[in-house]
Amino acid sequence: MFRIGFDNQKYIETQSAHIRQRIAQFGGKLYLEFGGKLFDDYHASRVLPGFEPDSKIRMLQQLKDDVEIVIAIGAPDIEKNKIRGDLGIPYEEDVLRLIDIFRGMDLYVGSVVVTQYNGQSAADAFLKRLTALGIRVYRHYPIAGYPHNVDLIVSDQGYGRNEYIETSHSLVVVTAPGPGSGKMATCLSQLYHENQRGIQAGYAKFETFPIWNLPLKHPVNLAYEAATADLNDVNMIDPFHLEAYGVTTVNYNRDVEIFPVLRTIFENILGTCPYKSPTDMGVNMAGSCIVDDEACCFASRMEILRRYYTALTDRLQGKADDELVFKLELLMKQAGVTPDIFPAVAAAKEREEATGGPAGAMVLPDGAVITGKTSDLLGASAALLLNALKHLGGIDPKLDLISNQVLEPICRLKVQSLGNKNPRLHSDEVLIALCVSALTNPIAARAQEQLGKLRRCAAHFTVVLSDVDENLYRRLGIHVSNEPKYERKRLYFK
Repeated sequence: MFRIGFDNQKYIETQSAHIRQRIAQFGGKLYLEFGGKLFDDYHASRVLPGFEPDSKIRMLQQLKDDVEIVIAIGAPDIEKNKIRGDLGIPYEEDVLRLIDIFRGMDLYVGSVVVTQYNGQSAADAFLKRLTALGIRVYRHYPIAGYPHNVDLIVSDQGYGRNEYIETSHSLVVVTAPGPGSGKMATCLSQLYHENQRGIQAGYAKFETFPIWNLPLKHPVNLAYEAATADLNDVNMIDPFHLEAYGVTTVNYNRDVEIFPVLRTIFENILGTCPYKSPTDMGVNMAGSCIVDDEACCFASRMEILRRYYTALTDRLQGKADDELVFKLELLMKQAGVTPDIFPAVAAAKEREEATGGPAGAMVLPDGAVITGKTSDLLGASAALLLNALKHLGGIDPKLDLISNQVLEPICRLKVQSLGNKNPRLHSDEVLIALCVSALTNPIAARAQEQLGKLRRCAAHFTVVLSDVDENLYRRLGIHVSNEPKYERKRLYFK
């Protein structure tokens, strides 16, 4: 059964109030570095059940009269066409997507800054494109010895060489399509320029994870380590906070390691450092909004398991190495995670063994475990989807929601006219067929009405899913994992 573990409305209200306090602390202007996903934080929604993926942007809407958004993107990422893994689109396209989303939510996007700019041709093309679209653009340059050469960094040849970003609001949110885009450097560069102009301004950091006031080995924090295992992020006790206040808090290695440098940079810019620890820099109130710790712990253990299966598949595809898998296995042991916590794993394997072909299983909101198998007309993911809708709609599992008279012509079309080797329908194709059947079949219509109930369900498959099926499940809000093997022995798999 799905249990709410997080009070989303409380989070929006308390987080907004806390940011207002931080703005006031710095005399009315704050540069807020936003780590993680600002608009669609699906990791947070998985490990904190009840957290909505757009919670942070809705929180900013509470402050919209004061908010200005600056989007940072690294020139090297533009040059190598870096792809946002969860959406499958290049970073520069995601910048445009984010601008549209922010504007659609009545939030002001002030500008885009291209960081680490060194004359890259792809970056020049992107800057030209943005300018043509009427978007203000700025360039920030590499600084030799960054971040340790503080004397150079805090000088006219360091931050002073960067173009000053003109801002007009009291809360300047600096966000990016992904990590390593130069958000912190952008904020600190702006502090330098503001100080040079006699304008009082401050800096703070918004990172949802790790949650500073949860234990170091709490499953929610371990799930964050699992999510960032490829970045070598490690949660740790903040030694600066412990020394300053005698209070144990959790941060992560990169912020702890860089804090002495940041403290020196603040002292060089402002004359004094406003913070005694990395934890002090944060404004995250998520830990105060957990209302069912047990529910969040279970959700986090499930997330660690999914990350493990993803790493196994990535290793199969040459995207990851043994080291990543070993890290996740260690995190699983620390969190008490085995595949047994997810009944769909065993159910999918049992169905595969019984049928001799790929299979899948899904755990539904009422706790029922539904399976689906590969057939001549349907792939396992399509069959599982239909079987789940039948159960949710109280429909006899033996009934066909879509007749073979509808399915067979589509399968022939795929092979004879579209050149596909595999005639079986993908999940998106079977949903279209279901919608067509629903026009004349009230039972199919009832099944179609259940689609919204699949959100937050979890499924497991005995083979790697195609991109089409995986994306469809993601859009339906179903969390998916799979065994690291292919249905067919091929070198090219899509």
